[in-house]
Amino acid sequence: MNRALTADDLVFAGIALASGLLAAFALRMLLRWLGGHADRTRWSGDDVIVHALRAVLPWAAVVGGAAGAAAVLPLNRTVQHTTNQVLTVLLIFVATVSAARVVAGLVRTVTQSRSGVAGSATIFVNITRILVLAIGFLVVLQTLGISIAPLLTALGVGGLAVALALQDTLANLFAGIHILASKTVQPGDYIRLSSGEEGYVEDINWRQTTIRNLSNNLVVIPNGQLAQANMTNFMRPEEQLTILVQVGVAYDSDLEQVERVTNEVIAETMTEVEGAVPDHEPIIRFHTFGDSRIGFTVILGVGEFSDQYRIKHEFIKRLHKRYRAEGIRIPAPARTVALQQGGVVIPQQRTGEIEPNEMSSAARFD
Repeated sequence: MNRALTADDLVFAGIALASGLLAAFALRMLLRWLGGHADRTRWSGDDVIVHALRAVLPWAAVVGGAAGAAAVLPLNRTVQHTTNQVLTVLLIFVATVSAARVVAGLVRTVTQSRSGVAGSATIFVNITRILVLAIGFLVVLQTLGISIAPLLTALGVGGLAVALALQDTLANLFAGIHILASKTVQPGDYIRLSSGEEGYVEDINWRQTTIRNLSNNLVVIPNGQLAQANMTNFMRPEEQLTILVQVGVAYDSDLEQVERVTNEVIAETMTEVEGAVPDHEPIIRFHTFGDSRIGFTVILGVGEFSDQYRIKHEFIKRLHKRYRAEGIRIPAPARTVALQQGGVVIPQQRTGEIEPNEMSSAARFD
């Protein structure tokens, strides 16, 4: 405009700016009220949306008031255009950051709501956040009048070169996406690899998987290596599992009594020890006539993988104490050593291990 600035222009500009500030305050109060209602709902996604709108809507009202004030002022065409561009870029920036926050929060909510997931799957959260920010950046460039077609072409050629240079990194990235999408491994699972590493999965990010073993140390495994390894997941398809305890009794034992006493010890252990599964039906199976004992297997139910050590510990202690009270013997290993004297072979039975200086086959006496 070519006319001079008047007091009416300042008044109208002030009214427009004050209206934007008042609208921003009102929107912030309204969103705070909505946030209180969202906290009382079961779905956490509405909390994420309201929290993001708190940032974008008040700023949009302020930008709108500033744009209205600039429109009523007698600015020349260049200044008016520059002001509108600056305000538009500011609004796009705020909207992009808020949209990235909303999308990342919703992805985190979805991953946390899945059964068996103990922590957020940061790989999906980071990828969605980067994609939204990249789209917002391209929109800003287009708004400023910068053609994004050459940029997209350059990014395509450069992306191919980067992909060739970062083959291992990209392999880990897509392996992590495949692992989470297939649900074979999720945060909170207890896994064991064929290479020997085992522990609880703490997190799966864009490059690696972090495992916390029972000694509370962290083991970092590249996603590509995890995807190619033979793996046992002790939390899938369910956390409860069975453990085997090998027991042996003497040949002169009453097996009916042994089975009855063992069942009583199992019931006591399953009821009193933390981590046991009282509803799991115990199983006792005799299976071997050994050298010095009749062997059988006791099958117990445990709540999750790490509980087995405590349950085995308590079960063996209680079973040994009860066998001693009932007179049931657990014999020591016995071996027969042949002693040859002259032309006569004299078998002798010994318990325990043979001394290192003794021959395992026969001792000759002249």
